[in-house]
Amino acid sequence: MKKNIAIIMGGYSSEAGISIQSGNVVYKNLNKDKFNVFRILILREKWVYQDENEREHPMNMADFTTTVNGYKTKFDFVFNAIHGHPGEDGTILAYFDLLGIRHSSAPFYQMAVAFNKRDCLSLLKPYGIRTARSIYLNKGEDLAFDEIKSTVGLPCFVKPNRAGSSFGISKVYKEEELSPALTKAFDEDDEILIEQFLDGIEVSVGVIKWQGDILVLPITEIDSDNDFFDYEAKYLGQSREITPARISEKQKKNVSEMARKIYQKMRLKGLSRADFIFVGDEPHFIELNMVPGLSAESILPKQAREAGISLSDLFESTINSN
Repeated sequence: MKKNIAIIMGGYSSEAGISIQSGNVVYKNLNKDKFNVFRILILREKWVYQDENEREHPMNMADFTTTVNGYKTKFDFVFNAIHGHPGEDGTILAYFDLLGIRHSSAPFYQMAVAFNKRDCLSLLKPYGIRTARSIYLNKGEDLAFDEIKSTVGLPCFVKPNRAGSSFGISKVYKEEELSPALTKAFDEDDEILIEQFLDGIEVSVGVIKWQGDILVLPITEIDSDNDFFDYEAKYLGQSREITPARISEKQKKNVSEMARKIYQKMRLKGLSRADFIFVGDEPHFIELNMVPGLSAESILPKQAREAGISLSDLFESTINSN
């Protein structure tokens, strides 16, 4: 008997549109001979099942079921394609755990820590994971510019602590640029991270559960036309994502070992992508993405393809390994 798979997409953040694109790719590529596949749109104003004719049917939030033409559908598994809140930060996963429904992501606590940049950095530092110097700031707190210069230096990055797809990020070169950068970041989150600029090769490393084992995928080098890997570089073609990365064997070994270590120490599951910048041969961890983009042109699917793994097989293995 085929399992009923709910693909959740949308979410409550600025990344809702990107999430819907990812969810539709999963829907298109999951093997319909093996699974009954349902697109579930999760938005602040509605939770609905969107059928193949784009008609919307309400979800029962008490038990995560939907009823169409008098027939009630329950789900055996949830494929999480929500970037940002409430999918990537683990909020909705606690709900599925309470309902006893398996899902594609790591446990909700690990997801919450991974999504919170400063908590993730703090957790990993004791394991010898190198990171950039940083300062944390909550909304309403004052911060002296001299403290930024002495702690992280210039240029530096100002980032929302809990956001993705480079929303709200600025690169700051001088004091007068700081105030608008803080305003931009606080529009996305009430916690921000001010981080040292590291001048080196940027790479992204996918780590997945593949047929029950941890697999580090081929590494991608990020070559942006812009000042950094911002939204336009990620989604509007203003960058080159080169897989496999043009790095030395030593760099490849170092970053692959670090990416695997992060996956193991945080006890992660499902799909993940970690970003690093090299200082010499040593990778410095930047952030972790636990619901990476899943379109055919996104980084992790390209890495899987380089490893000889199709999107259909990648998504099926994600279901079977969780």
